[in-house]
Amino acid sequence: MDLLEMGRLAQAAKYELQKLTGPQKDQALLAAAQALCAHKGELMEANALDIEAAERNGMHPGLIDRLRLTESRVEAMAEGLRQIAALPNPIGEIMETFTRPNGLRIQKRRVPIGVIGIIYESRPNVTADAFGLCFKAGNGVILKGGSDALESNRAITKVLRHALDESGVNPDALQLITDTDRAVTNAFMKMNQYVDLLIPRGGAGLIRAVVENSTIPVIETGTGNCHVYVDKAADLDKAVKIIFNAKTQRIGVCNACESLVVHEAVRERFLPKLEEALRTKNVEMRGDEGVREFLPDCVPATEEDYGKEYLDYIISMKTVNSLEEAIAHINRYNTRHSECIVTEDREAAERFLNEVDAACVYVNASTRFTDGFEFGFGAEIGISTQKLHARGPMGLKELTSYKYTIYGDGQVRE
Repeated sequence: MDLLEMGRLAQAAKYELQKLTGPQKDQALLAAAQALCAHKGELMEANALDIEAAERNGMHPGLIDRLRLTESRVEAMAEGLRQIAALPNPIGEIMETFTRPNGLRIQKRRVPIGVIGIIYESRPNVTADAFGLCFKAGNGVILKGGSDALESNRAITKVLRHALDESGVNPDALQLITDTDRAVTNAFMKMNQYVDLLIPRGGAGLIRAVVENSTIPVIETGTGNCHVYVDKAADLDKAVKIIFNAKTQRIGVCNACESLVVHEAVRERFLPKLEEALRTKNVEMRGDEGVREFLPDCVPATEEDYGKEYLDYIISMKTVNSLEEAIAHINRYNTRHSECIVTEDREAAERFLNEVDAACVYVNASTRFTDGFEFGFGAEIGISTQKLHARGPMGLKELTSYKYTIYGDGQVRE
């Protein structure tokens, strides 16, 4: 289908969506969840074609893991839609009410954004998550997935559109761009007459391309060079557990730990403990001189290592002699995503929380919790690393805007 025609259809659908009640949207979401489970076999067959092509093309195992659909992941997509259906309807919420001296009563009311465009890579579950959140927030959505997941995305979109149609909802509320030509993606970024907001979700290259080329307002969902800082007052066993989870529980995700910062006062006791744990997962450690003094098999770290999102069984390590140096290092190399301090010193924890510039800052917990599901938002649209409008896991409210409604009784301005 022609891009402009998709835009026109989305514009028409968004006004229909704004008329739906909360129960009507919830019924459609539950029907969509049921349809995903009912067509699980078809979805996995389509996904198998993408996996086969990815393996043939030599895709990195971490990215293949992002691409793969299993029965449990299809069930998780459906559960995400059910959870979104169970959330309060944000549309129509009165955010604020006040009355002016002249008697005008003014309300700030939550409304849909309109039509949202999402450009994303490799992860077919994003197709269902993005649809569910945009739909519940009253928005139409146009999706542009990566070519690696094309067959999976086609199959998921077909199932979801059919569920909408069966629920009496205009299926054009969800559309998928299937043309893989880069020129089509570039044209999509310039459809500001039809698309109200564009959200890129993927690697640094994709996000940079969208930010630099789009004429549509963009929310950046950033890459994740996430750090864990082991303070001099850290519980070292706790630190090992947190880092092991943050680094190895799932490597191909933006909230995985990529960088370790360790206070020199604890490195002698801590680093051998950590090495023992990480070796069980064959994690390659790349460290500075202070790290290599106690881990002689550690690979020397380069400047590039400190700013890299590996998405692999690799971690960079840096020693520091103070909390101030740790914070400065993290603020220099991080991607404003998720950062953690492990410490039993409350004052150090509060300084870290206040001074580290990131969307999510943790004390004594894995960075892997930066996730809409874990925060109780239901499925998420992404993790915003910028500061305007939305930051951190983007749930329903981050996909809305607001307008002022003003009630008068004949007032005129003098």
